[in-house]
Amino acid sequence: MSNFTAAPTTRSQPTRSGQLQVHLRVQKLSNLTQISTWSSSIGALSSALHRALDCDPPLHTGQLVQCSLGTLMRSGPFEFLLVGDTNQAPSDRVGLLRQHISADLGAVLDLSHARVRVSVHGEKAVDALSKLYALDFRPAAFDKGSFALTGHHHIPCLLHRVDAQHFHAYYFSTYARGQIETLMDAALEFGVDVTQAG
Repeated sequence: MSNFTAAPTTRSQPTRSGQLQVHLRVQKLSNLTQISTWSSSIGALSSALHRALDCDPPLHTGQLVQCSLGTLMRSGPFEFLLVGDTNQAPSDRVGLLRQHISADLGAVLDLSHARVRVSVHGEKAVDALSKLYALDFRPAAFDKGSFALTGHHHIPCLLHRVDAQHFHAYYFSTYARGQIETLMDAALEFGVDVTQAG
């Protein structure tokens, strides 16, 4: 994320009529953990996550649940991402999970330094995102509360639909600057602003 420190706090490019219909909010993540295992241990890992987080882990890739430490996403057949909504230190969170998930059961890694979250919202958010991602954005196919693993120009993205016109896009931090510029270009015809959160 160090490559964002020199970026302006806010950039705004309204339409000629002054409209701003897409808003981007760039956020450093302080609480993102990956939990993964092998095919033979996914059942045991799910049980351990249930004990650690006091929730039933999602059964299928693309599903998520709210739990005691934040949002738990099933990001692969044998992998989960935990996006924390607390100010708990990464070492405390990882330590807590490792009390339930031993090394022979799976791996628990803090990835807060390696991901950037961009909140994309506004009345034209879907129009802008649909220029980049080959997804069916109709609610019947991609409803709020779900996410999709997608990408643009070979750069992966985890896209979480928070509401009808509100999304969280998760990028590798090394590619985030270019992806934010691409998002701004896609939204330019609608008017766009970008803000960097603390």
